[in-house]
Amino acid sequence: MSQLLIRYSRILEIIGDIVKVHVPASEAGASQISFGDLALIEGSNDTQDVLPRTAQVILLKGEEVSLQVFSGTKGLSTHSVVRFLGCSMEVTFSPNVLGRAFSGTGSPIDGGPSLADEPKIEIDGPTVNPARRILASRMIRTDVPMIDVFNCLVESQKIPIFSVAGEPYNQLLARIGSQADADVVVFGGIGLIFDDYHFFRKTFEDSGVSARTVMFVHQGSDPTVEALLVPDMALAVAERYAVTEGKRVLVLLTDMTAYADALKEVGISMEHVPSNRGYIGDLYSQLARRYEKACDYKGAGSVTILSVTTMPGDDVTHPVPDNTGYITEGQFYLNNGVIDPFGSLSRLKQHVIGKVTREDHSQIMNTMIRFYAAAQDAQQKQSMSFDLSEFDERVLKFGDLFHERFMEISISMPLEEALDLGWQTLAECFKEEELLMRQNLIDKYFPRQTATENV
Repeated sequence: MSQLLIRYSRILEIIGDIVKVHVPASEAGASQISFGDLALIEGSNDTQDVLPRTAQVILLKGEEVSLQVFSGTKGLSTHSVVRFLGCSMEVTFSPNVLGRAFSGTGSPIDGGPSLADEPKIEIDGPTVNPARRILASRMIRTDVPMIDVFNCLVESQKIPIFSVAGEPYNQLLARIGSQADADVVVFGGIGLIFDDYHFFRKTFEDSGVSARTVMFVHQGSDPTVEALLVPDMALAVAERYAVTEGKRVLVLLTDMTAYADALKEVGISMEHVPSNRGYIGDLYSQLARRYEKACDYKGAGSVTILSVTTMPGDDVTHPVPDNTGYITEGQFYLNNGVIDPFGSLSRLKQHVIGKVTREDHSQIMNTMIRFYAAAQDAQQKQSMSFDLSEFDERVLKFGDLFHERFMEISISMPLEEALDLGWQTLAECFKEEELLMRQNLIDKYFPRQTATENV
């Protein structure tokens, strides 16, 4: 950490978690203050505020410097003293961070030993030059059939789970973190209630993956500004594991709408002119800076980002999901407790399906979705009291089996087992000639015994 710079004691105003300080240009060290630098706010001799509070420079405007205080400004006096530290925010990175949980300021919250003496790395660094990235070509298996079979998660992909409040998106995220074949899982929770934090931690422990998991958690009772640090800390640690140790890292972030709301709250305190629905004008840039950390590094590991984006009122045109959709490479749409096959999309799945997965993967995926769409049409005919043909009845049966065997997020099975179950389900409802699939694949994988029994 750099040598402490000169003290400044003229605090102009305190608004929310923002402190504005007057820094005369003529003062020694004034020119050394940079955007993103840390500062300590300490009580003066005539105040009762004796515990130093960490803050970060978020605006330089002439001789006025704006700081966001991580632990909040409650009880802070305008007679306090500000010391600029001359360095940016850092997070602990060492082998000892695995299995640990940290707050939005990087302090341990799991009751474990302090890591104050461990090496630190800066957060919120630049993204990797796109020309130096490797084309995504490796699959991350999650054992969730609706992902592995129909919308594969690919290494270096950035993809959100679009959902609404009340849906089990945290349960889905925890299951993926527990089952994914990644070397390291870095979890970032934003605005979580304690029950959610405890759920994630217990899930990782019970599934035996906590030893390869790092958690950064901002709880709803923590100061708002600390929410802004969680994605940067999680991504900085993930990037270092990928680059220096060659690890395949999966980053889980929930909920990026809470992150955007924190940006909006800070923007209001800074008196920024609001944009769409009160969000800051550079919301797209702020989100993109984080999502673009997803990368497959040449000669090293990879960072894959799976986030949750809640849609207020199930409105996909809301600024947060709307901007997210332009940045990311598809989405998983969680609706009514299941991953909707029609609303979900992985734009990188073609890089792995049939190339690193089994030869029948593409045909099974397309055929099952085709019949499930037909089942939806037949269900609509049934609800309108139209007569159903014998084929409609079989299509409806397939729809029920598809929902029961594949769509529930509690279902867990390897990809090859899911593909075999797909053939089994098709054979229970349809004849070979009705599948419209490549004959060599039918000859190899179609379970004729099941088909004979169901004729």
